[in-house]
Amino acid sequence: MASAHLRQRPEDFVVVEELGFEPEGEGEHLWLWVEKRACTTDWVVRHLARLTGVTRRDVGFAGQKDRQALTRQWFSIYLPTGGELDGRRLSEVADSSRGEHIRLLAQTRHRRKLRRGQHRGNRFELVLRDCRGDPAVMAERLCCIAERGVPNYFGEQRFGRGGDNVTRFLQQALMGHRRINSMLISAARSWLFNALLSQRVSQGSWSHARAGDVLMLAGSRSHFLCQVVDESIKRRLVEGDLSPSGPLWGQGELCSSGEVRQQEEALAAEHPELCQALEARGLTQERRSLRLAVDDLQWRWAGNDLMVSFFLIRGGFATSVLREVASTG
Repeated sequence: MASAHLRQRPEDFVVVEELGFEPEGEGEHLWLWVEKRACTTDWVVRHLARLTGVTRRDVGFAGQKDRQALTRQWFSIYLPTGGELDGRRLSEVADSSRGEHIRLLAQTRHRRKLRRGQHRGNRFELVLRDCRGDPAVMAERLCCIAERGVPNYFGEQRFGRGGDNVTRFLQQALMGHRRINSMLISAARSWLFNALLSQRVSQGSWSHARAGDVLMLAGSRSHFLCQVVDESIKRRLVEGDLSPSGPLWGQGELCSSGEVRQQEEALAAEHPELCQALEARGLTQERRSLRLAVDDLQWRWAGNDLMVSFFLIRGGFATSVLREVASTG
């Protein structure tokens, strides 16, 4: 496996949010197109609320973006009386001594608040520096990724510093905490999903259907139980129209069947406290694709540095793509 350095500077990890629709240009919500560097999405939300005199609940965004990155994303602010935001005031809240940078690129209006998961996805422009490995082998890997996608792992950032978010969730659940941070809950579900996906990767079935699989339609949450893997199913899998899925744990019955269901139940049986704690939060069974399509994948070399760009639908992690190319540090 090749190796490389990632995020040596924020500009090595560029993320551009794509809504998939255009704001209407009128309405009670002021929508802002913002560029940020070396700061979190929550940090921007806090300052937007302070600058406009609204509560944090009145500030909307579609998704959390990386801190150690240069990102562009939309925010909305409930300002029914009209008005615009002075971009200079927003820029002034950044601390340049810590590398922070924030800039208002555009503003418009829309009738509704921007909500989590409302965007289509994100475009990434990444730099892998000081690559060590055979360029021909890396190019072959990238071609394979473009053709069939990658295992749809949740990224390491989901699990917190030191990867202890799952442990913290279970500790708080066992102590009877009534309110547990949603990030910890999400980390626990994500960890179980990744464990199941790792099994399917080892079996070579993460991108191939088995009888009893729950297949998901590309670009949607629609799914159906596949009892027989016929030629039509195989063709649609190759074309990327369908992908096998795995459970996001919660209350209710698994919708898989046969050996697939047995495998999913066996994983849950290995971690009963974790699954029971998730069910106690009132979560219901959901599904997530085992395969992540990587669209518009392009790359080029600049000496020993590899520039890679691609688009992922919402919920996809760029680190899941890079792990198939090179180990990064």
